[in-house]
Amino acid sequence: MAKETKSLVIVESPSKARTINKFLGKEFKVMASVGHIIDLPKSKFGVNVEDGFKPQYIRIRGKEKIINQLKKEASQVPVVYLATDPDREGEAIAYHIASILGKEEQAIKRIEFNEITRNAIYRAIEKPRSIDRARVDSQQARRVLDRIVGYQVSPLLWKTVYRGLSAGRVQSVALRLICEREQDIRDFVAEEYWIIRMQVQGISSASFWTTLVKIRNTVSGKWEKARIANEQESRLHETRIRETDLVISAIARKRVKKHPGPPFITSTLQQAAARFLRYSTNKIMTVAQQLYEGVEIPGKGSIGLITYMRTDSTRISNEALKAARGLIAGIYGEDYLPSKARVFRGRKSAQDAHEAIRPTYISQEYHPDQLKKHLSNDQFKLYSLIWKRFIASQMEPAEFDKTTVEITGGDYLFRSEGETPVFDGYLRIYGLELETTEDTDQPENEAIPSGLREHEKLQLKKLEPKQNFTKPPSRYSESTLVRELDRLNIGRPSTYAQIITTLIKRKYVEKSENKLRATDLGETVNTILIKNFPNIFNVSFTAAMEDELDKIASRLYTYEKVMNDFYQPFTAAMENVNARKDVIKSELLEDSGEICVVCGRSMVIRWGRNGRFLACSGYPECKNTKPLEERKTAEPTGEKCDKCGEPMVIKIGRYGKFLACSDYPKCKNTRPISLGVKCPRSGCDGDIIERRSKRGKQFYGCSRYPKCNFISWYKPVNRTCPACQNNYLLEKYTKAKGNFIECPECKSVLPREEK
Repeated sequence: MAKETKSLVIVESPSKARTINKFLGKEFKVMASVGHIIDLPKSKFGVNVEDGFKPQYIRIRGKEKIINQLKKEASQVPVVYLATDPDREGEAIAYHIASILGKEEQAIKRIEFNEITRNAIYRAIEKPRSIDRARVDSQQARRVLDRIVGYQVSPLLWKTVYRGLSAGRVQSVALRLICEREQDIRDFVAEEYWIIRMQVQGISSASFWTTLVKIRNTVSGKWEKARIANEQESRLHETRIRETDLVISAIARKRVKKHPGPPFITSTLQQAAARFLRYSTNKIMTVAQQLYEGVEIPGKGSIGLITYMRTDSTRISNEALKAARGLIAGIYGEDYLPSKARVFRGRKSAQDAHEAIRPTYISQEYHPDQLKKHLSNDQFKLYSLIWKRFIASQMEPAEFDKTTVEITGGDYLFRSEGETPVFDGYLRIYGLELETTEDTDQPENEAIPSGLREHEKLQLKKLEPKQNFTKPPSRYSESTLVRELDRLNIGRPSTYAQIITTLIKRKYVEKSENKLRATDLGETVNTILIKNFPNIFNVSFTAAMEDELDKIASRLYTYEKVMNDFYQPFTAAMENVNARKDVIKSELLEDSGEICVVCGRSMVIRWGRNGRFLACSGYPECKNTKPLEERKTAEPTGEKCDKCGEPMVIKIGRYGKFLACSDYPKCKNTRPISLGVKCPRSGCDGDIIERRSKRGKQFYGCSRYPKCNFISWYKPVNRTCPACQNNYLLEKYTKAKGNFIECPECKSVLPREEK
């Protein structure tokens, strides 16, 4: 090391080290630990329960070289600054690094900063502190709790289902939410209801639509919410409405304001980016980490573009607020700038350790459009979302003139509501499409003409009854699952991406059409866990554990108290479950109704690594097995096999449905199921077939693949576009438009009924 070097700064990642290094002079050397350097062992429990639940950490394999380099450099300087991430995990990493350096405690300083800028780093160096053992203990408690649950519950799954499965303390509760939603969908019974809308016109105004909202109870005389159960009731009401005189009974006009939301915290960033950008939570956090640690900008080097992305606080520094207000006034004008900075109230459970997620440099020079050419597509999109949300949070609210018209006709009350934009405010940069909450129906905005007056008589132009059915609850998307976990205080927002990734990786959950669906394996695991550990894998207990971990960090509870309070009831539950493991295993076995052709015993359905299969109940004396798929009822098609003449049937395989000869295994002829649509590629005579990717996602492709590589994520429709004459259209669905068809070339949209 050069003689002028007086201090060593240790961070977690090499990219973060490069960014910080350009701000510090020759007196500092910046090195990276590349994450954790020690951890619990993989091959054994690694927790000494009898000795105060002390973790038995070992050095992570492959980290010896890094550890030796850190120790060598640390031995040559008087002061070491530990600048790991400013959260509990970062605090624990700093503690572990300090424990292996072999330096006096006073020679090791802990520094933290919310943004990687020159000012923030120097301010941190000027105000170092010692390592916070309470925060270390809180993180250690989380790690040890997860190890206890995983190490003791997972073997139960190995013995009852198959080896290699895992049970996580928080992961299993997230799985429970997904499974319970799946059960709600199965239990759902749709109910019919009818909506009546009518088109009316005033004396000197354009026509407009209005909706029946209330019907007067003829007995009590009170207005009640309109509930029309079937077509017969609907026709009765239609007849009565046609016989009434329609009069505007009330008109209300008022100015309404829509205020911007707070800047992002970890959970809301994941929700918004998953919903609007269609990114997985894992991808969101990966890209955010890149933006935080530093992106190479020509002429500037590595620049950290956002503040720390693991935060639950909506707080903003005065310096950032001042910069944002100056930017708004300069770009959009004083009309868009509130009289004073907007301050958002945080949640009671927020740790408020650092600021909300925002751009580190708030100036026109670092506007997303200025940096676009230097960022990857993913980085640009996420940076733009963060930038817009932050700047919008300090802009004036949007203003609308809202008009509500109520129309009375006998015992019927209709209502129309319309909004006219007056001032766009923050919506100038952060539109309503970004604020629309997923799976929430938005009220219909009617076009209400001007010139209407109270007591004005209206002419009925058209009456339109519409049949509807109640819808089952939607499956969770990554966005809505994060929202629910955050609402219930399950785990920490920084762990949500890992939780969802683990559930998919373990094949407990599959992702299809952006929704999370529990697999048979996931539901089986969930059933075992909640049936045998009802007091551990539940929402209230897991949320209470988060509170206790917070209390360790705030020094209200000790590490030993929290661990003891958890471990005693947990071990009692484990003893009871282990005594019943044979019963649990037998409960999972299903009688198949088939007889083993080898020994004559009954065949049962078991679980294996590749799913469920048939096995002889006489195992291990008889080891006869059989694929479960062979016993599934094949669906007849009316087609004949082109090789042997036997009927073709529809079967289900790993990648979905396919046609197969009913005389299998004598005849093994198979072919994909055609949609009846010819491949639209010029010169190709293939058919469009339904296929599935290796990850289980459905798509449509040409039967002559790989000679023809046509694919579509949307179902092709055998129809010519009336606008551009393209030879096929696509079936699509959005919550706003419902079902419709769209031309992939000119983007013309046609309603579904015109197919």
